[in-house]
This record gives sequence, C-alpha cells and structure tokens, in this order.
Amino acid sequence: MKKLLCPQCKIAGMYVKNEQGERLLVYVTDTGEVIPKNPDASTIGFDMTEVYCLGCSWHGSSKRMVKY
Repeated sequence: MKKLLCPQCKIAGMYVKNEQGERLLVYVTDTGEVIPKNPDASTIGFDMTEVYCLGCSWHGSSKRMVKY
C-alpha cells in the first residue's frame, strides 16, 4: 500500500477529528481511502472527509494530497 502525502510538507502522517475534538491517526492510500494507522481503531463518529497534517498546518480534502 502506497500512501499519499501532504501537499505542503510531504509527510504521510494525518489525523481526523470527531465532534468532541478527539483525534484519530490515519493514512490516505494511493486510491484515496482514509484508513486508521491502528487497524483495530474504530472510525465511528470521525469526519473522514477532512484530514489534518501532523507536520504542518495544512488541512483539507484527502483528494488534494499528492503522490511521491
């Protein structure tokens, strides 16, 4: 599985948020699928349409991420 990268700082580590502001670490695959870093983690209640970069201030749709 290849991972897409942040368009600004070029790292793969992302997170998503839920309504309470909790974070879930995720990756975005080269097919555009947002998957949790920990395969056992539940994605229920998390907004998977907007991802946030762990390395910089970028956030947005996973469709804007880039291939290496």
